[in-house]
Amino acid sequence: MENEKRPLRIALTKGRLEKDTVGLLEKIGYDCTAVRDKGRKLILPVGDSIEVVLAKAADVITYVEHGVCDMGVVGKDTIMEMNGKFFELADLGFGRCKFALAGKKGVDFYQGYGVKTIATKYPNVSRAFFEKKGMDVDIVKIEGSVELAPLLNLSDAIVDIVETGTTLKENGLEVFEDIASISARLIVNMVSMKLRQNEIEMLIKNIEENL
Repeated sequence: MENEKRPLRIALTKGRLEKDTVGLLEKIGYDCTAVRDKGRKLILPVGDSIEVVLAKAADVITYVEHGVCDMGVVGKDTIMEMNGKFFELADLGFGRCKFALAGKKGVDFYQGYGVKTIATKYPNVSRAFFEKKGMDVDIVKIEGSVELAPLLNLSDAIVDIVETGTTLKENGLEVFEDIASISARLIVNMVSMKLRQNEIEMLIKNIEENL
């Protein structure tokens, strides 16, 4: 019963998705002052019926999956990489970008028969993409600027998120192929969807009307 007494808890990905979601909640009519003036607080009230939890993208999925948050806003990139158990209920339309395969300008990536090396922060997305093509690849996981890998000849190409393509161009790289479109998604815990269906559906309806 504790679950029903507490406010509906939404995990937000810190940064731009957080700002865009807060803007959306304000448009619906929620008072987001506490989130706007958060200081170092990580759990904040939004009106009387909602509580916002600020987290890193991967943790948003973990919190929603484990039911400590009822809902979450996270990029499709993180969802594709992590493959959690939850409902993905709405495309919020902001945070738009894409997964792309990129590498040194003018190189024919698909030429030759050797096993290609791919550098990426997203090994699962990369593996799935090349499996569909029936290609064997070696994947090197990079945490920082993935663009460095082909420049240092660590990899034949990279799989990364591309927004404008400026960083690629400035480093003499180009997109070889688009992999998938990405935007912010609203995800919901499976148990919460049963226990708090009315509240969640009402909120989703309000969100969709204000997108």
